[in-house]
Amino acid sequence: MADAGGASVARAGDAGEGAFAYCSQQYRVLFGAGTSARLGEEAERLGIKRALVLTTSEQHDLGRRLGMGLGDRLAGLFTGARMHTPVEVTNEALAIVESRDIDGLVAIGGGSTVGLGKALSLRTGLPHIAMPTTYAGSEMTPILGETSNGIKTTQQSQDLVPDTVIYDVDLTIGLPPHISAASGLNAIAHAVEALYAPDANPLTSLMAEDGIAALARGLPRIMVAPADPGARRDALYGAWLCGICLGAVGMSLHHKLCHVLGGMFNLPHAETHAIVLPHAAAYNATAAPEAMTRVARALHGANAPQGLFDLARQLALPRALADLGMPEDGIARAAEMAVRNPYANPRPIDRAPIEQLIAAAWRGDAPAQE
Repeated sequence: MADAGGASVARAGDAGEGAFAYCSQQYRVLFGAGTSARLGEEAERLGIKRALVLTTSEQHDLGRRLGMGLGDRLAGLFTGARMHTPVEVTNEALAIVESRDIDGLVAIGGGSTVGLGKALSLRTGLPHIAMPTTYAGSEMTPILGETSNGIKTTQQSQDLVPDTVIYDVDLTIGLPPHISAASGLNAIAHAVEALYAPDANPLTSLMAEDGIAALARGLPRIMVAPADPGARRDALYGAWLCGICLGAVGMSLHHKLCHVLGGMFNLPHAETHAIVLPHAAAYNATAAPEAMTRVARALHGANAPQGLFDLARQLALPRALADLGMPEDGIARAAEMAVRNPYANPRPIDRAPIEQLIAAAWRGDAPAQE
């Protein structure tokens, strides 16, 4: 059990080589096995008297079971959370919040459910408890991506950070290996980009490298022995560190590409990250050599992009965006969208190589080496 703080960091202008500014944000983290039993205690600490539990339809039973720990504080269960946080789903849940006099939110699940919790908390100001069951890491971030009419937009606000995050290793034991692998690669993507972010700093870089190493250590063991508690702890610990990185510094090309592809083609979020990540790393490799050295070291390999590609193959994840249902004629459209309002990136964002990157990811090629 520990309290943890995320951070926002900005370069210190002309203060000298290696200077940085570190601004901490506070939230509460409970980490361990069996920590979900403390949900009622956390709701009481936050003053919640009428909680709405949020899940996807697939996790309805889990939400009902854990919600019982709230006792008479449980006021409802909403099971409509969906990928990419569609605005229409948020509005549906908001109507329940208003009609049942809800005064607190409990999001149980992965990034889809946590995203819904964030969207509701942002609109209402209600306290938010997140209980992750995957390794996506969004519970650690002040970031929300919402989709409307096929366009995914991202906003950032400290109000989006959950008040309490309860990490219970036991909740991840039953996570199917292939979902564990995909959400774990999603988490690794946060750390990879944190290492070459323009506002990177020594602390987040330490967490990023350790997070990648913990996930790379735990995920292959989960594929062989899904109930291995040590492997599950490594993966959840790594996901926590990678999530802190995502919330502390800015993201770059990889996340821009995944937001575009997910919003345009309704692709599964985690698998899209797993496919795109080696190609985005290869695109930035020559412009971010120190970051690539740290990624390779965490993977116990010599080449970061290839190491990420090989890890995804070892975890039996899809290799090609085509396998996820992206149409070939969407490559050019996605490239055009990706170069609009680009995120800060170590290498300039140019249309032609970005289209080549997306095409390679669509085919499932190994990452190009420059």
